[in-house]
Amino acid sequence: MAVLARLSGIVLTTLAGVLGSVAFEAAAFDRIQAPAPKPEMVENCPGLVAASRPRVMPAALRLARNPDEVRITYVGHSTFLIESPQLVRIATDYNDYVRPPILPDIVTMNHAHSTHYTDRPDPGIRHVLRGWGPSPEQPARHDVSLKDVRVRNVPTNIRDWIGGGTERHGNSIFIYEMANMCIAHLGHLHHTLTQTQLNEIGRVDVVFVPVDGTMTLDLEGMMEVLQALKAPLMLPMHYFSTYTLHRFLERARQNWAVEMSEIPSLVVSKTSLPASPMVRVLPGR
Repeated sequence: MAVLARLSGIVLTTLAGVLGSVAFEAAAFDRIQAPAPKPEMVENCPGLVAASRPRVMPAALRLARNPDEVRITYVGHSTFLIESPQLVRIATDYNDYVRPPILPDIVTMNHAHSTHYTDRPDPGIRHVLRGWGPSPEQPARHDVSLKDVRVRNVPTNIRDWIGGGTERHGNSIFIYEMANMCIAHLGHLHHTLTQTQLNEIGRVDVVFVPVDGTMTLDLEGMMEVLQALKAPLMLPMHYFSTYTLHRFLERARQNWAVEMSEIPSLVVSKTSLPASPMVRVLPGR
């Protein structure tokens, strides 16, 4: 009986060891097979003066608009007019077809196709920022400050329409920093964003989103980008019909509230941003 007891103990000990090893290897396998978490925004807008105390402006320098308010007007296609508290005017994706009625101080452009750039910018524009560099090995890099505005860019890739491949650094996401906020224009985005790109962008307050779902990023890919950016306010652009717009809105309603505006302009500040992320549609042409 003593011998049988010892044999039984040895068998049980060996079996426990084997089962433990199997469980450990299974857990390790699960860790290897588990999908990597999707990139998401983890930090504030880099370089923004948001973390420091607001600057004191002398009464004589105050404009009619409050010093923390930014006016955004949807001109059409991918062009927005952004006006800072000190009335620095910026036009996004400035082109020959859709332009704001007033001359901007800064224009940003991308070159996926001709409705996103011009080779003939008005000579009165102080800063013309092209979102592509002289070659794929030399991406555009901008960091421009004017009065209360800072503009910088994060390069992304685009499809090569002729060869069917990829044009490296052919697009830029432009970030406009003013009034303690970061406003991002995704440009002609063709792919989801890496964690490195998201960190370089930083957490944004307002994002201009191309929602056509075909020429730019597909619908689910754009949802992934927006969920990673976590912007409180999302403004659609680059839609070619009410069908493409409402297809995006139908999908967006699964995640966020949607609001339709009757006028193409809005005034926004850090304190007036939505408490929960929302999509707001500004009418444009």
